[in-house]
Amino acid sequence: MKRVRAVTVAILFLLLGAGVLAYARQEPQDEKKHEKQEPQRPKPEPQHQQQRQEQDRAQQERQQQQNQQQQQERAQQQREQQNRQQQMERQQQNQEQERAQQERQREQTQQQQQERAQQQREQQDRQQQLQRQQQNQQQERAQQQREQQDRQQQLQPQQQNQQQERAQQQREQQNQQQQRVAQQEQQQQRMQQTHRNQQEEARQQQLNRQQQERAQQQWQQQQQQHEQRERLSQQRQQQLIQQQQQRLGAYRQHLDEQQRRLQYQAATLQQQRRMAQYRFQEEYVERLREQERRLREERHDYNNDPYFYTAPIYRYNRGGAYYETNQYGADLLRQAVNNGYQEGFRAGVADREDGWRPDYQQSYAYQDATYGYNGYYVDPEDYRYYFREGFSRGYQDGFNDRYEYGYNSNGSFGVLGNVLSLILNLQSLR
Repeated sequence: MKRVRAVTVAILFLLLGAGVLAYARQEPQDEKKHEKQEPQRPKPEPQHQQQRQEQDRAQQERQQQQNQQQQQERAQQQREQQNRQQQMERQQQNQEQERAQQERQREQTQQQQQERAQQQREQQDRQQQLQRQQQNQQQERAQQQREQQDRQQQLQPQQQNQQQERAQQQREQQNQQQQRVAQQEQQQQRMQQTHRNQQEEARQQQLNRQQQERAQQQWQQQQQQHEQRERLSQQRQQQLIQQQQQRLGAYRQHLDEQQRRLQYQAATLQQQRRMAQYRFQEEYVERLREQERRLREERHDYNNDPYFYTAPIYRYNRGGAYYETNQYGADLLRQAVNNGYQEGFRAGVADREDGWRPDYQQSYAYQDATYGYNGYYVDPEDYRYYFREGFSRGYQDGFNDRYEYGYNSNGSFGVLGNVLSLILNLQSLR
């Protein structure tokens, strides 16, 4: 293509040169023809000849001007043609440069593609080599695993026997440890419970002795002041004994019914993870069982019990109704309030340790409210009422870690005297 363009440009230049030479040769020939024609004219007269010469010169000047103008036009055309040729050449050069640039770009692109293809082939070769190495390694590992499995299968029966023997020994050791721990815990619990029962029994015996001493003192006073105090009639004594026997039978039935409700409430406490409250309830129930045992073993002598022939000296109001009782009944009501305060204080401490919201009415001890009741002297509902009055106040003190309504003297809880008086509100009949 480049050679064709060069030949074309050379031909154009030759044509232009030939045209210029032909034009230059034609002008002298025209002048010679004009000179040859002039002598053939007849010689005019001098004046007329002078005019004729002037006209010829003017004609020649005009002819020269036209020739010059034509030459300028031809030169202008040549210049324009040269400009067009130069412009065409520049366009052709630009096109050739562009094509050359495109060819170089294509060559570079092809070279880059070849390089990338070479790199890809090299990378594929490396990957294939790595895959072959990995396959070889996997095969080696698989072979090693099979060999190891074969060895393990050979050793497995022995190992299984040894593991079974060790597991059996560990289970036996764990069982023995668990049994020892359980026995220790049970022994500790029994010792603690026995200690608490002994303390409670000692306190109960002390209270009973105090009651008996007061009863003995009152009986002696009654004997000394028999003129001022009247002894109940035999008929009234028999009525009180019958009421007491009925009351005792109902209380024993109540203890049997409470066992069923106790199981449900214990399961609820364990589900709520209230372990402190659960332990308190278990201790309370154990004290109730000890109380029931003493109650069943006791053989009460109604005829020699001063309660049944001592006239009432107090009255109290419960639920809008008035009830009468003697000194023995009043002492038992005081004991109900104190017992309730003690159990309520422990229940409040347990809920505080468990991080539970305060709610004394959900406590089994509050619902039962019979701890310390021996079945004598007052109606069970009267005892429960005053037990709960003490329980609610003890619970508030225990939960809030304070002693607003009661006191603690060496583990013995009780209600303050002024609070006890407000709760019982005993009114003397004399």
